[in-house]
Amino acid sequence: MSGENSAAAQPRLLLEERFELGECPNWDGDNNRLYWGDIVGKKIHALDIATGQRHSWSFESEVGCFGLTDQGRLVVALKSDVILFDPKTGAREKLAEVDGDNAMSRTNDGKIGPDGAFWIGTMDQNADKQPVASLYRVTGEGTVEHKVGGIKISNGLAWSPDGTKMYHSDSRGPWVNRWDFDAATGAIANCQRYLDLDDTLGRPDGGAVDVEGCYWSAGVSAGNLNRFAPDGTLLLSIPMPMPNPTMPCFGGADMKTLYVTSHMENYSAEKRAEFPDAGKLVTLHVDVPGVAVHRFREAG
Repeated sequence: MSGENSAAAQPRLLLEERFELGECPNWDGDNNRLYWGDIVGKKIHALDIATGQRHSWSFESEVGCFGLTDQGRLVVALKSDVILFDPKTGAREKLAEVDGDNAMSRTNDGKIGPDGAFWIGTMDQNADKQPVASLYRVTGEGTVEHKVGGIKISNGLAWSPDGTKMYHSDSRGPWVNRWDFDAATGAIANCQRYLDLDDTLGRPDGGAVDVEGCYWSAGVSAGNLNRFAPDGTLLLSIPMPMPNPTMPCFGGADMKTLYVTSHMENYSAEKRAEFPDAGKLVTLHVDVPGVAVHRFREAG
């Protein structure tokens, strides 16, 4: 571990299971439960932390991202459909559609913002990534707003502790931008470049923010979890047990536990054998608690 601040424990494996494209960890503090997705596995998984009980649910297409709602359900972005899903009953209800007419794209990173809306990014599915992807905002009423275009792989969504700044990355930029954010309306303005990154430190995949306003980024190309100060200074770079960490989220009763997903997508049999922890989940304790992710505000 390197950097000015070493206030984090060494990462350890949470489960021995491997997931093809583990992504989008979500902490459910009400139920002491961790959710995460396997995008290409077309599943959402859950682990009850106290009991170790596992759950999983299958879907008809890729699960790009999802979040918790204020009614105890999940709002899920499939390849292009956005649905409301009840993990207790399995009931599913279509809410909206994003980028459904773009055959080159699918949904990718997404998160619930301080405005109570579901912010969903898309990505070019082709190997030679083109800037055909976008960032959308979906409300509880099913209204879809196009917010940002010209992206190759939308990623890294997170908000500052006071909800006035939004972080958003393009993993193939590779950069992270920061916008002024209006939590009352979901309006974004005054985009500024926050970070320019590279393969060595790690292209920016999923992100999270702690209560000191520092931005945590999964360095998917370098096997690192990186913590940056609000001014962009690198404070900490933690090597992960796997080469491709995809997204961090904070959890635990004190919000000082980080959970990090990873992937082994497109790995050869030889590479899977060389990196036996690829595709697993990692957990580590940190000294600075994270900012809780908001819940999707369902209509009514």
